[in-house]
Amino acid sequence: MVVRYKLQKKDKYSRARLGLLETPHGEVETPIFMPVGTQATVKTMTPEEVKEVGGRLILSNTYHLYLRPGHELIREAGGLHKFMHWDGPILTDSGGFQVFSLGPLRKITEDGVEFRSHIDGSLHFFSPEHAMDVQMALGSDIAMAFDECSPYPCDYEQARAAKERTTRWARRCKDYHRHPYQSVFGIVQGGMYRDLREESTRELVALDFSGYAVGGLSVGEPKPLMYEVLDYTVPLLPEEKPRYLMGVGSPDCLLEGVARGIDMFDCVLPTRIARNGTVFTQHGKLVVRNAQYARDFTPLDEGCGCYTCRNFTRAYIRHLLKADEILGVRLTTIHNLYFLLRLMENIRKAIMEDRLVEYKNQFLELWQP
Repeated sequence: MVVRYKLQKKDKYSRARLGLLETPHGEVETPIFMPVGTQATVKTMTPEEVKEVGGRLILSNTYHLYLRPGHELIREAGGLHKFMHWDGPILTDSGGFQVFSLGPLRKITEDGVEFRSHIDGSLHFFSPEHAMDVQMALGSDIAMAFDECSPYPCDYEQARAAKERTTRWARRCKDYHRHPYQSVFGIVQGGMYRDLREESTRELVALDFSGYAVGGLSVGEPKPLMYEVLDYTVPLLPEEKPRYLMGVGSPDCLLEGVARGIDMFDCVLPTRIARNGTVFTQHGKLVVRNAQYARDFTPLDEGCGCYTCRNFTRAYIRHLLKADEILGVRLTTIHNLYFLLRLMENIRKAIMEDRLVEYKNQFLELWQP
């Protein structure tokens, strides 16, 4: 079985939609946020805990797993699902974003990218074919095509060259891929230039991937510019295929993305800020490490039903964080993922009831970025 998308309902007053993503490892209701398990683990959490907070589809990273412990070892272990004890669907990033983030440590050619490991400086080479080989070894449900992510800002010619190479590499990925139970998504590029985005979308749609991601956003551009790109890009994507906005995870961006027709999101944001003592609340972010919470015996977020908020206070969690106790980071991570996954659940309910715009406006009235 490969991944299939079933459109179930459209919101009357926005481009939001409800769908069902069918995968070899189960069905997932969309719109959905994917917790990130970069190195075959969602940091600080067991797979069972990820499920308890509402996680159904997680993301792991090809670049990191290729370097450590190695894709052949994971193949030998029986694939990524068995290796990490996760029986739900997994999406693997191609590693392209990580490779291109290496800056002077990498060299791009038409064949692929030569780069040095950020771990030990060893020399490696990723071609579109090799990116597919690694992901086939991992055995994820969804593999991403190898793309070139242009930075922000960049000039028109740089964005055009990256877009054209992304299309050529996408074709190579599609032609080379041969895993019977894995689907491949293409990635739209083109920087912040409308004509390039539209060209990229048309070129990738012609290749008939199982789904499509909008890449090259949330890379430093203002949020209104990201929303503008989505406004003219998403309507060009096939209605019968899933749409994935890469690297986006703040609550306001999730709401705005869903309203523009996005089905899937991922981001390290909730787990990363949790490790710094920052949590999501209905009123915005709260830095629980701050001294003002030393004698605050209320939960992180009033009305939150997560394990953390049901059992612990801001004062206790601050104490754990200040004492460098692992439990502190576990509790903030549990809360942040629960917060986003419950938000997505409420979003799905709002779409079902044709009140997504109303729900979005009510949420953003309280939310202070």
